[in-house]
Amino acid sequence: MRNKFDEQLLELNNRLIEMGALIEHSISTAVEALLTQNADLAVAVKEDERESDKKERQIEALCFELLLRQQPVASDLRIISAALKMITDMERIADQARDIAEISKYLADNPFIKQPEDIAKMAVETKKMLKESIDSFVNRDLDLAKAVLDHDDVVDDLFRKIRNDLIALIHEKPESGEQALDLLMIAKYFERIGDHASNIAEWVIFMITGTHKKS
Repeated sequence: MRNKFDEQLLELNNRLIEMGALIEHSISTAVEALLTQNADLAVAVKEDERESDKKERQIEALCFELLLRQQPVASDLRIISAALKMITDMERIADQARDIAEISKYLADNPFIKQPEDIAKMAVETKKMLKESIDSFVNRDLDLAKAVLDHDDVVDDLFRKIRNDLIALIHEKPESGEQALDLLMIAKYFERIGDHASNIAEWVIFMITGTHKKS
């Protein structure tokens, strides 16, 4: 019985890794759509988001099977409940990547008022947080989960810089306001992606220690 349970836990790990890789790809494609002003890439992100939905349902079904058909002990229950919480945050990240790509479509036809280099940096940092939060689950790595939480400050600092730069630009060139707000919204979505990656790390900490930050 335990062997079967351990096999399914390994499958859970693999499915989470696959879903995480797909969402990382979505983030990369969304930011490429922005930087290259390629509206067609938004379609690919939307397709990725649908696939993420499917993977979320598959992982959810596997978790419920582990709960109903096996005999999990307390530590196993924490693994399963953490995974269920994680996929909710992961799917929200996929949704936000789709939203970034959608906004990027509207920015494709006009020159940038400011090159979105810092937004590109936010994309890199949030992908790092997502990957490491999932790695911390798979490897039961408490230190890595805590490092993800610390790294959220990097994303927050980039968001504040982008916000301040865009506000200054609006004051200088009021006619740039509409695009500035679109860029600010994209930066805000990346900030939220960082928050969701932090949530995943917090559930990993709960899985390992039995304590959740918000408890």
